[in-house]
Parts: sequence; structure tokens; C-alpha cells
Amino acid sequence: MEDFLYQDTCFTEDERLIRDSVSQFLADNIRSEIMSAFEAGTFPKKWISLLAKQGLLGIRLPVEMGGLGASAVQYGLICQELERIDSGLRSFVSVQNSLCLFPIWRYGSEEQKKYFLPKMASGDLIGCFGLTEPNSGSDPAGLSTTAKKVSGGWQLNGNKLWITNASIADLAIIWARTTDGIRGFLVEKSFAGFTAKELHHKWALRASMTGEIVLQDCFVPDSHYLPGTEKGLSTALACLTEARYGIAWGVMGAAENCYDVAREYCLQRTQFGRPLAGFQLVQQTLTDLFIEIVKTRFFNLQVGRLKDDKKATFVMISAAKLNACRVALTTAREARNLLGANGISLEFSIMRHLTNLEAVFTYEGTDNIHHLIVGKHITGLSAFGD
Repeated sequence: MEDFLYQDTCFTEDERLIRDSVSQFLADNIRSEIMSAFEAGTFPKKWISLLAKQGLLGIRLPVEMGGLGASAVQYGLICQELERIDSGLRSFVSVQNSLCLFPIWRYGSEEQKKYFLPKMASGDLIGCFGLTEPNSGSDPAGLSTTAKKVSGGWQLNGNKLWITNASIADLAIIWARTTDGIRGFLVEKSFAGFTAKELHHKWALRASMTGEIVLQDCFVPDSHYLPGTEKGLSTALACLTEARYGIAWGVMGAAENCYDVAREYCLQRTQFGRPLAGFQLVQQTLTDLFIEIVKTRFFNLQVGRLKDDKKATFVMISAAKLNACRVALTTAREARNLLGANGISLEFSIMRHLTNLEAVFTYEGTDNIHHLIVGKHITGLSAFGD
């Protein structure tokens, strides 16, 4: 997509380098396989080692812990390139980084950090984030999974649903209710009472493993309790804020790809003796999509700069996720329409992005929830049920 307002000049040389190197890596190793993986509903295991070797499973983790030590803007650019290929690919990387490494880095003990983080960055340990439940989605405070203190550890009981990577994860970050409030636990797949199964029959995120976790008297030793989560639910929500930030950048990669495919198609496809791109309504659609993408890219960059300066708030990030997902989903829908019947073919990437974005529009906080977060900031009045 054309760099219409020369946004590239707003990036540092290192930021452009990491973006371009990730883009080339994905083009060389994954892009040609994504359509088949999506159609088959699989996430090839070889991708894990490829992503790990590229440093993408420990993007913001300090170099001394085996990570890239990337900035927030660099992380955003990486998410953008990943989702330009597929939302499922970005989801895998986002969960590993924002929802699994982040809580251990932020809330774990020194022993937990030293043991788990290098293994996760190298791809030797894959994580998942267990917050959502069958009856607790937009209201995480209502989760019913419990953790009872017992001799030497904790006994966990409950169910988690719609968990990315659940069926392939070696480690689950489980959020459970204790007598003192909601806390986080590191639950290894080998622990007795822990089971995970893959969910099938999905229309979206097919190149992503989504699953259910069942905890039946699952014993978790004290060594696997996340001590920094004693602040309660706010610690889990902080993890979601990290993930939402990556989503805001990521979906713009999908949006740009949809726009590029639609533009090229309309330039090549001839009807009534002229290219589709020469018709007024087509140009109006392409122009509207183009301008919204350009605006959103600058919105995301400003939030990224503020995040690197430790000035970004969760409200800003909610606004970024809300705006970017809305723009990306609209772009995919309109681009699909421009391709006519060909728009539903997997030979073109648009319909795959469209179904994925329908899910991304909902997860890590629905569009409605983000409206209420920003609305509370604007008015000072809470529209939540509190």
C-alpha cells in the first residue's frame, strides 16, 4: 500500500529494519502455506520453530532473557506484518508474548522468570491464557474457576473456553477465584487434573488452535503461584491491555492486504469495456478505505510512541483496538464486495481475513466493551453493571 503521508519517515532505521525483515521472513517461509493451513484448520508445528528462530516468541523480552528486547512500536510493526499474512498467525505470537510471557515477566517470581521465560522465547514451551469461561467473557470478574489453598499448593476446579493455543500449550496461565480474590497460576499440562481439547467447526481463525481447558481437582504447587497477581483482577486486565495493543496494529496488516488485493483486482478486472477501478462508485469505496487505513496507522503509531514513553493508558489502547478493528472489518467487507463472486474464493485472501476479523472484532474485549471503556473516560460515568 502506498505510503501516502510518508509515515516511513516517522520510523527509526531499526523500526523499519525489523518490519522489513519480518515481512521477508514471512514471505519466504509461511505466506505460501497459509491458505492450505486455513482451509485444513491446522497450525503447522514447524511454524513454531521458525517463529522462535526469528525471535518472534520473545519480542519484548530483554535480550539477557533470550528475547529481542524490542520496543512497543517495533512489536506493533511485527504484529502488523504477521496479520498481513493471517490473524491466526498473529494470534499465536500475540498470546505467547502479551498474554503468557508478559504476566510471568510482570507478576512472576525471579525463579519463575529464570525458568520459564527463556524456554518460552526459544519455543521450547508454548503458553496459553486461561481467563474466558463458558459463562464469563465480557465480565471476567464473574469467573467461576476456583483455587482452594491446600498443603503445599492449590487445588483448581473449573473450565476455560475459547483459549488460543490450549490444545498445543505446555503451560497455561490460569486465572481463578480464591478466598482473597482472583489470582494467577502457572499450570503445566502434565499436572494431574488438567486436560485440554481442541475446538472444531470454526468459521474464523482456522489457522489457529482454539481449545477448552478443564480443571478437575488440579493440584498446582506453591512454586507455580504468580505472587504479583495479589492485586487481583486488574493484573489479568493488564495482560489484556498488552494483547489489545498488538491487535490494534495487527488488524491493519489484514486491512492493508485486503485493500491491496481489491485495488489490484479492480485495476485488472474489466467490465463494460473498462477496468472496474474506472467506475465512480469503485473509486469512492477505494478512497474511503484508503483514507481510513492511513488515519488509523498514525493513530496506532502515536499510541505506540506513548507506550514506549510509559504514557499510554488502557483507555487509549481500548480506543486503538476499537478503531482499528472497526476500520479493518469494514475494509475487508467492502473489499470482498469489490471482488464480486471471486471475493469468496480462498484463492484471494480477503474472505479469509474477513472471517478472521469477525472474531478479532470480538476477542480481547468486544467492540461494545471498548465503547464503554472510552465512554466512561469521556463522561466520567460508568455504563457497566458496577
